[in-house]
Amino acid sequence: MPPFRLQQIDHVVLRVYDLAAMQAFYCDVLGCTEERRQDAIGLVQLRAGESLIDLVPVDGRLGRPGGAGPGRDGHNMDHLCLSVQNYDEAAIVAHLNAHGVRVGEIGSRYGAQGEGPSIYCYDPQGNRVELKGPPIGTDEPAPGA
Repeated sequence: MPPFRLQQIDHVVLRVYDLAAMQAFYCDVLGCTEERRQDAIGLVQLRAGESLIDLVPVDGRLGRPGGAGPGRDGHNMDHLCLSVQNYDEAAIVAHLNAHGVRVGEIGSRYGAQGEGPSIYCYDPQGNRVELKGPPIGTDEPAPGA
């Protein structure tokens, strides 16, 4: 056993081609806020609840070491899952559609809080984002769960 206990995902780093489009999606559509910006090294950090989503341009100082950027034949990750409070499937889908966001499969999936509803959608670069509701049988996840 390690001498520590993991708590939660602190941040996820996405290598991006169009920083403005990606920031607009994560802020304007999903509700993140810009936490910190370091243009000199090519980093924009977005607050997503208690976690961060970092955006780094593929041609920037932090992005270049990652090699070829995501494209038609591959992505940097399978998906990013964000827990959602006030989960209302119809309202979320309507909001995504109003912003021209591609909506994927909707269903019940298992996550850190247990089995519950979720919606897949796609950011402007084709990364799959899961919006995860509370576990089945509760209105919202238990604090610290």
